[in-house]
Amino acid sequence: MERKASLRRTTKETDITVSLDLDGSGKNEIDTGIGFFDHMLDGFARHGLFNLSVKAGGDLFVDCHHTIEDTGIVIGQAILQAVGDKAGIKRYGHFILPMDETLALCAVDLSGRPYLKFDAEFSAGRLGELDTEMIREFFYAVSYGGMMNLHLRIMDGENNHHKAEALFKSFGKALDMATRPEPRIKEAWTTKGTL
Repeated sequence: MERKASLRRTTKETDITVSLDLDGSGKNEIDTGIGFFDHMLDGFARHGLFNLSVKAGGDLFVDCHHTIEDTGIVIGQAILQAVGDKAGIKRYGHFILPMDETLALCAVDLSGRPYLKFDAEFSAGRLGELDTEMIREFFYAVSYGGMMNLHLRIMDGENNHHKAEALFKSFGKALDMATRPEPRIKEAWTTKGTL
């Protein structure tokens, strides 16, 4: 069974197209118009071993907010569509990722109940053309678009680039774990009978 999704979302502010293959090899083509954001999404896809295509056009003459938030929504929806009924997957994933002086933790539950717990601070207001406050907004949008419980924490770190990159990479690794097949079960892994 192919675990893929292709979605497009068009508003007055943005036009976002996303294709996702959960069983990929980390190949990606990403163009959001925000170089640092492209770099973060590359790390997410490459380390999660997802094939990811993102083409985003947005009102960057205003700022980066709408483009990043809407990209998060569509990536979340693509994850939700690609996992389908979640039968036979691990559902939970976690990863602690070191990146030089930085240590980041990500835990994810593909529960069908959206929630974000985000514990990360940045001493710089911007990284390239990305406002650092938008990192939380991206993950919030992913968690709600994907109907997942998502916890992200910087456990240690100083360099803002490293902290941001560690969050995206740890999310990729944790999501890869959560979406992997669990051969011992055939149904959705829940006491409720459905997710």
